[in-house]
Parts: sequence; C-alpha cells; structure tokens
Amino acid sequence: MKLKLNHLIRPMFILTLFISACGSPAVDNAPVEKKEVKIENKKEAKTILFFGNSLTAGFGLSLEESFPLLIQKKVDSLNLSYKCVNAGVSGETTTTGLNRLPWVLKQKVDVFVLELGANDGLRGIPVATSKKNLIAMILKVQETYPKAKVVLCGMQVPPNMGETYANDFKAIYPEIAAAHPSIRFIPFLLDGVAGDPILNQADGIHPTVEGARIVSETIWTFLKEVL
Repeated sequence: MKLKLNHLIRPMFILTLFISACGSPAVDNAPVEKKEVKIENKKEAKTILFFGNSLTAGFGLSLEESFPLLIQKKVDSLNLSYKCVNAGVSGETTTTGLNRLPWVLKQKVDVFVLELGANDGLRGIPVATSKKNLIAMILKVQETYPKAKVVLCGMQVPPNMGETYANDFKAIYPEIAAAHPSIRFIPFLLDGVAGDPILNQADGIHPTVEGARIVSETIWTFLKEVL
C-alpha cells in the first residue's frame, strides 16, 4: 500500500488527509513544537539546518525519533563533522516560514534542508503563492550564506481541491529545482510512507517511529552526496 513516486495518491491517503484538513489533527492544526538537536564537543562542526513544519519537528515522536536526529546519528557514525539543527515548527506554511527565516539565519548555515508546503496544500493556498515563497526562501539562504548548500524536499497533496490543484502543486517543486540547478532536490519527502497506516500515526499524516526512519533514509540518499 506504499506510495510510489509519480504515482497517484492512494484512496486511503486521500481520505485521511481530507478528514484531517476538515478538523482532525493535521499538519496545520498541530501544536507548535520546536526541537533543536544540540551536539556537544563539535566546535568546528558545520551546520545542517532542517527548516520545516511538524514533519521536521517530529510531531508525536520523541526528540531521538525525529528524522533530523536520525540523520545526526548517520553523520556521527561516519565521523563527519556536522551538527544537525531541527528548526521545524508545527503548523508552518511557506508564508510563515518566509517570515521566520531571517531569525533562523542568524546562526551560521552550511546545509539548508527546506521542507515546507504541505500545510499550504491542505489549506488550498494558491500554488503561485507557495512557489513564490519557496523561491524567496532559497534566494534568502543563498544571499545570506553564498557557500551554503540547499536541499529542497518535494511534497504532494491529495486532490481535495481538485486534480488540477494537486497536479499544479506537485509540479512546483521540480520546476523550482530545474530553475535553480545548484540545489539538491528530493522528489517526495514521504515516499514509501504516505498512505501506509502502519507507518503513520492515528491522524494518517505524521509518520510513526518506523515511518520517520524511512523518511530519514530517503533524505540521506540525497543528503550524503552534499556533505
């Protein structure tokens, strides 16, 4: 029942997200959770900053189970000098993320992993607005830290707002990646997790412990080439 890249969202995934968007616990309704992974004794370590919503924050999971910390464990196992910072905030949209970004960028960033847009899609925010905000965030990071590497996480939404909206939303991520060849692009953050009840919490949206592990593997497949 796992979702494959470029395949249509399966009915169960559509149903759970539709119900969540209408009032059940969802990405945009989740309480604010800020989690930061602090690594000791790495004074010279470079920073990987994960900037996103509750998916990044690890909603419903312990700090150790969130995918940024799972990435940290991989980094440490390879003796790479990087520290992971979890800058995920539940309920974040591309608009609120763009507003928050200058404050987050006060700390030095060497690798910026951008995971935003899911809440825009659930709320039916115009695709053009989401795309504009995502591009603005990428440019802001590059302007502030010209040597920083940017990783863009692609997202998809169910056709609650219509097939046209869902397809247009899905397309903004590869379009941004094509227009900015210097960034690394992950086609779908929840590949292999979305739509699987075993890998998602009761709300049908946020990954379980095992789901977060799979998400970390997906990210690592692309991130390891950047480090």
